[in-house]
Amino acid sequence: MEEEIKKEEEKIEKNDCIIDPKQQEIDDLNDRYKRVLAEFENFKKRSGKERETLYNSILSDIIEVFLPIVDNLENALKVETPDTEYKKGVELVLKQFKDILKSKGVEEIPAVGETFDPVLHEAVSSIQDPEKNEKEIVQEYRKGYKIGNKVIRHSMVVVAN
Repeated sequence: MEEEIKKEEEKIEKNDCIIDPKQQEIDDLNDRYKRVLAEFENFKKRSGKERETLYNSILSDIIEVFLPIVDNLENALKVETPDTEYKKGVELVLKQFKDILKSKGVEEIPAVGETFDPVLHEAVSSIQDPEKNEKEIVQEYRKGYKIGNKVIRHSMVVVAN
C-alpha cells in the first residue's frame, strides 16, 4: 500500500514537471496575444484619426478653390439689375453653393461687431473710432470660412482703435 502511494506521488510529481512548462508557455502566449490585441486597437484608432485628418485637409483644399465663386455670386447680388429673374437665378445658385458648404461642415467666420482674433481674422486696415471698442471689427472686405476649428480662409477685416 505504501508502495502504491509512493508511485502515485511520483506520477503526480512527473505530471507537475510536465504541466509547469506548459502552463508557462500558455501564460506567455496569452500575454503576447493581449499585447498584439492592444497594438491592433491602437493602430485602428491612429489610422482612423489619420484618415479623418486627411479627409478634412483634402476637403478644405477643394472648398478653398470654390470660395472665390461664392464671393463673386455675392458681389453679383449686390449689383442692381432690372432683370429680376436673372437676380433670382444668381440667388438660387448662391444658395445651392452655401447649402453644399453647410452640409460639409463649412461655417462663415463672424466678423463685423466681433473682437479681432488673429487666428480667424486678417487685419488689412485699422481706424480710430471713439465709439467702437478696442480691436472691434468694423468692416469686412472678404468673408472667412472654417471647418470645425480649422480655418480655410481668414476674414479680411478693418479693425477699430
